[in-house]
Amino acid sequence: MTPTDAANPARRLTARVTGEVQAVGFRYRTLQQANRLGLTGVVSNHSDGSVLVVAEGPEPALEELLHWLNSPTAPGTVDAVQDSWSDATGKYGSFSTE
Repeated sequence: MTPTDAANPARRLTARVTGEVQAVGFRYRTLQQANRLGLTGVVSNHSDGSVLVVAEGPEPALEELLHWLNSPTAPGTVDAVQDSWSDATGKYGSFSTE
């Protein structure tokens, strides 16, 4: 996957997940999902109790990740997912947790 792949140009999904999503394996499971989908980016806890996900890759894979973030199979209790979309920057070489 590269940003120049004309069939699936790379996009960036930024998602702020709120609810009971810290100390429940949320970051680790998000990492697993992102790797399974071939995405790059980062997932991190924030001091307000939310989790921030920044992922880059083909839009269909990002949509699948977003669907998973909103699903009952995501760890903990997700109250809301605020998402925004932009062009990929190519900043990330892999997907990691912070």
